[in-house]
Amino acid sequence: MSVRSLFQGKSSHADGAGIIGPEDNARRLEVLEDIEQAGIGWIWASDSEGRLIYLTDGACRKLPLERPDVLGKPLIELFETDPDNPDGGTARPLNFQLKAHNKLHDLVVRFALGKSKHDVQQIWWSLTAHPKFDKNGNFCGYRGHAKDITVEYERKLIDSKLAEYDSLTGLANRHYMNKRIENILAAYRSAKRSCALMMLDLDKFKYVNDTMGHPAGDAVLVQAAERLRAVIGDRGEIGRLGGDEFQVILPDIDDRGTLGELAEKIIKIVSQPYPIEDEKRAVIGTSVGIAIAPYDGVDKEELVKASDLALYAAKNGGRGQFRFYHADFKDEEEERQALLDDLRVALKNGELELHYQPVVRANDNTVACLEALMRWQHAERGAVSPDVFIPVAEESDLIIQMGEWALRQACDHAMAWPSTVRVAVNVSAVQFVHKGFPETVANVIAQTGIDPDRLELELTESIFLGDTDATEETFKTLKRLGVRLALDDFGTGYSSLSYLRSAPFDKIKVDRSFVDSCTEQEKNSAKIIAAIVGLSNALGMETTVEGVEAFDQLKVVREKGAKLIQGWLYAKAMPQEKILELIKSGEFIIEPEGPDTHRRERRSVFRRIGVIHDDHHYRAVMRDLSTTGARIEGLVGVPVGTPLVLDLGAGQLVVCEVIRSKDAMIAVNFETPLVSDGAGGLVTRHRVSPYALAAAGMPLTALPEGSYPMERMHGSPNSKPQFLEVQVGHS
Repeated sequence: MSVRSLFQGKSSHADGAGIIGPEDNARRLEVLEDIEQAGIGWIWASDSEGRLIYLTDGACRKLPLERPDVLGKPLIELFETDPDNPDGGTARPLNFQLKAHNKLHDLVVRFALGKSKHDVQQIWWSLTAHPKFDKNGNFCGYRGHAKDITVEYERKLIDSKLAEYDSLTGLANRHYMNKRIENILAAYRSAKRSCALMMLDLDKFKYVNDTMGHPAGDAVLVQAAERLRAVIGDRGEIGRLGGDEFQVILPDIDDRGTLGELAEKIIKIVSQPYPIEDEKRAVIGTSVGIAIAPYDGVDKEELVKASDLALYAAKNGGRGQFRFYHADFKDEEEERQALLDDLRVALKNGELELHYQPVVRANDNTVACLEALMRWQHAERGAVSPDVFIPVAEESDLIIQMGEWALRQACDHAMAWPSTVRVAVNVSAVQFVHKGFPETVANVIAQTGIDPDRLELELTESIFLGDTDATEETFKTLKRLGVRLALDDFGTGYSSLSYLRSAPFDKIKVDRSFVDSCTEQEKNSAKIIAAIVGLSNALGMETTVEGVEAFDQLKVVREKGAKLIQGWLYAKAMPQEKILELIKSGEFIIEPEGPDTHRRERRSVFRRIGVIHDDHHYRAVMRDLSTTGARIEGLVGVPVGTPLVLDLGAGQLVVCEVIRSKDAMIAVNFETPLVSDGAGGLVTRHRVSPYALAAAGMPLTALPEGSYPMERMHGSPNSKPQFLEVQVGHS
């Protein structure tokens, strides 16, 4: 039967068509053409070079290019696979799959020629094909079929986005971030690439939720997400893991200087005030923990745990800080709970005590006030900083009990002082908003017999975050009691002037950060101090300038009009016994004593390190450390100009040169400056890569603590040591 008769309906069969046998190529072709015309399926073929040589006319019409612009083009230019296939399909590039000459089965591809993945209108096809080989086994190309799946695939993408993204902020959720970290680390291991992971949560967010309501908390989360996007940009991916916890993936960044600067920027931007409805503002902060693969972990579990521990360390350090992961970090969540348990016992057993730092009059050095500061000497931990245990207490009801104890103890102690000396007590925001706080103050005054005018309550801006009406009522009640109110850390907040307008403060305390730099010409700190003093005088308030540690600072703050001064130049905080001794000596006057000029803190250390020269690894002790150099003891006979490498442990190698040498002490200058570790210490920007150690025969794993002697990386030394190594102990 001819093809012509097929279309004319002439056939020996009743249906007018007849059976199409395998030898009837013409009629088989007609069937395929009918299928193509009906849109049931599209046929395509490629040649041995991967070029598209045939495509159904109907399929061509679905594409935004003319048929001649499509045929003859390489498939890898026309289409690309989707690495985020919601069906979990392969993420391997199309080029990889075509070169393998394997069968293609429902492979999802996006039409790529002349389009961007960011274009609103996308075209998605499903490709199925078999490779064709000639009788000699030579690859001839693919033969297959395709179908348009744009509508159903984009629906899957939307569903996938809903499943993998946070509905409140639009950021990726925990499920998506876990998958991304796993995929990235798996790919980066073979490529020997690095990836940083940041963990952060919002400090004082629970307080915002509790005092301003969940809608306000949601508004803060949305704004915080927007700020993170602005800071991170296209350098990484951001996810919200739940609550106030966020995660940032930063591929190909292992420079701890860069990461530290980025963390500081995040902290600064996220900590700006958040406008809420009804002209309210929420002020929160953030802490950041940083871990870097492969140095701190080579798989997802290791890296996430490392960044978690770094975050807890940052929060324990006083919040508003960042930390890089360190192998010494313990499980900080358990550590915080243990610290809280110990703190409860300490309060119950009377292990907490108050020390008092004097506030003196600038004109005659007479003590006008003593600020009560809580101290805790732990039997095993030693002296625990208030920056560590106060935030822990604030996360529980313990801060209410501690605050009441401190208030009662301070007023009781003050009764043994001259009546002209006031006592200042710090009040936590959690304590201030507690309904029973004004009653507690009244009871303490009545039971101790202190003149209310001698009691000064120091408050911070965070007290204004909650219910405005309740805050105003507390202010009125406290003023009716006759106590004095001071606004602490003035100048570091965001809307202090509005607080001064609405709150009945008697004193402003200028934050020490302005004093630290008041002698530096390029800073405006001295002018700011003068402006705050002038403002305070105009409002009829007193001003205390805190943090004065040197005579050049004292000269500046006196010139700027400060009348009350607090700082180590006069005295550090002292126990009650020492205060009573000073009082017995006669007039309560403290003369300033200290350095003439203020200098940035110098780091004195005692740290055992390795010193590498040629192929020898020596042991020594680092005595002093700065960003650009160090003083090292333990090597004799090292000439000036000798190039060395310091092994600071955990893969930290520092190239340096000897600039001074005497006996067993040398001084060196670093080729590359060290950077901050976020905890007041210094670290190298880069570390020895675990990939390099693996190439030297060591297992691929996160960097352990300790040094890496030359024989472990390069075999035994081949030369004689040039320097004499001597033992050094503490001095």
